[in-house]
Amino acid sequence: MKRIHLFISGRVQGVFFRAHCKEKADELGLRGWVTNLPDGRVEAVFEGEENHIAKMVHWCYSGSLGSRVEKIDIQEEKVRGEEGFEIRQ
Repeated sequence: MKRIHLFISGRVQGVFFRAHCKEKADELGLRGWVTNLPDGRVEAVFEGEENHIAKMVHWCYSGSLGSRVEKIDIQEEKVRGEEGFEIRQ
């Protein structure tokens, strides 16, 4: 099990990035959350199997249709036991 914390920069708000992120996380069986930040970035946490997290990170670099990801800052953290995957407001 692994946990990563991402800060995604670029055109990632107002383009259904969070909704598509949830779909992909659910498809991969990941737990965690995703939210918009006031500065225009998206913040996300993913917990799960390392190979599924690698696929999720790869997806984040391409993002949803209409998004343009410029940069992703990734930090590995201690697994906390997230339940499900949610879009936070």
